[in-house]
Amino acid sequence: MTSLSADDHIEESKFSLVKLAPVEAVLFDIDGTLCDSDPLHFIAFREMLQEIGFNGGVPIDEEFFIEYVAGKHNDDIARDLFPDDFEQGLKFVDDKEEYFRKLAREQLKPVNGLYKVTKWIEERGLKRAAVTNAPRANAELIVSILGLSEFFQAIIVGSECERAKPFPDPYLKGLEAIKASKEHTFIFEDSVSGIKAGVAAGMPVIGITTRNPESLLMEAKPAFLIKDYEDQKLWAALEELEKQANGVKAAL
Repeated sequence: MTSLSADDHIEESKFSLVKLAPVEAVLFDIDGTLCDSDPLHFIAFREMLQEIGFNGGVPIDEEFFIEYVAGKHNDDIARDLFPDDFEQGLKFVDDKEEYFRKLAREQLKPVNGLYKVTKWIEERGLKRAAVTNAPRANAELIVSILGLSEFFQAIIVGSECERAKPFPDPYLKGLEAIKASKEHTFIFEDSVSGIKAGVAAGMPVIGITTRNPESLLMEAKPAFLIKDYEDQKLWAALEELEKQANGVKAAL
């Protein structure tokens, strides 16, 4: 079985968004999608779990982090890590978030090409919202550090919805907040739970391979995957989307 070349992948994905024309809105996850924050979350979890003697004091590895932490809501993480003491779990994840915010203030960087895609969105006057499973304090801090407080018209937090990701509720609430339709909106996501949430909400999701393995992300059925916002696959798809939108306008 022959593997696809880079050009084949571009050709395969470039028509993935055309059904959205004319595009109206773009929704973004935050952690791992706007910024490569997972290494900071990993450091915080690893150090703090080791401090309390979790796993016999053996530090967690990245495989453990991907399976039990990445993209999940803190309530679920607390249940998984502390099945016998949920209250202790909740206290632990709250303390961990405080440590993460300290690290974020010192070390946070945007995903490559982020400002290129936010400029593209702003120039076309598209609606936009950030939709996350992170606590609101984290979400607002990250958006502020990245200089995107004015860019986003809404920040939706999983804990403020009936159900967090991987359920569709946060993305549906995001659409409602910016008065956009799912028929003309797409999503950027980096985690399995996030991609599942977007797909369940009825929108195409572009998966970003910031940290999670491609094979894992593909199981959640994204429209296609990109390395970052400079990826040619993304820009080929956006160009095709614009061509389709222009064709729709010309036909009216």
